[in-house]
Amino acid sequence: MARKPDARRGGPRPAAQPRAAGPAGPAGADHDIIRPRIDALLAGVPRETLDRLEIYAERLIRWQGAINLVGPATLPELWRRHMLDSAQLLPLIGPVAGRRLVDLGSGAGFPGLVLAALADLDVHLVESDTRKAIFLRETARAMGIAVTVHAERIERLKPLDADLVSARALAPLDKLLEMAIPLARPDAVFWFLKGAQADAEIAAARTRWTMQVVCHRSMTDEGGVILEAKGLSRVQDRDQSR
Repeated sequence: MARKPDARRGGPRPAAQPRAAGPAGPAGADHDIIRPRIDALLAGVPRETLDRLEIYAERLIRWQGAINLVGPATLPELWRRHMLDSAQLLPLIGPVAGRRLVDLGSGAGFPGLVLAALADLDVHLVESDTRKAIFLRETARAMGIAVTVHAERIERLKPLDADLVSARALAPLDKLLEMAIPLARPDAVFWFLKGAQADAEIAAARTRWTMQVVCHRSMTDEGGVILEAKGLSRVQDRDQSR
């Protein structure tokens, strides 16, 4: 499938290239340990495709000095905490060619930009912070991939007919579903990276939503899960159809 061009590439750019964050120091210090794990996890993906992550990491470390893209304490574990944490979604999602993924609250681009780098997906990144949206566009361009960046609040977007929706550390599940469903197809599958409170969030969401949920164990967070949800409908809609 031909990659969709970024309709917003003509948008505003920073007045000056952000300065480097200084010597990389420990940033991404876990590269030599985690990069081989990503290679093994995605066996069959061409090496040059995986190499796009190297460009991504280099730019993130450089821009971190101007924009707080990720928690500073996570930089020494950039490859485990962010790259692998995002890449682990791909084998779970299954065949993706030509499918549209909408990543909510993309921030620094995890997991949406990682998935765009590794698979033939039509990826839409939603990030209302203008500076982060610029980072996403510029980094995607440097990586040689096409994504669509929406520098808008999620609630203001028109439906995007998403096949897949992803989010990471954005909002409780109930609120995530409220924001995500208007952007998705009825048969969409939702992929949310969640922490230790996932069970409580699922229980709370079930008071308003009916859904099929599978929790996959995270490779990067002992207490975390990857929540797969589909077949969603509001409880009131279900009750009215009876």
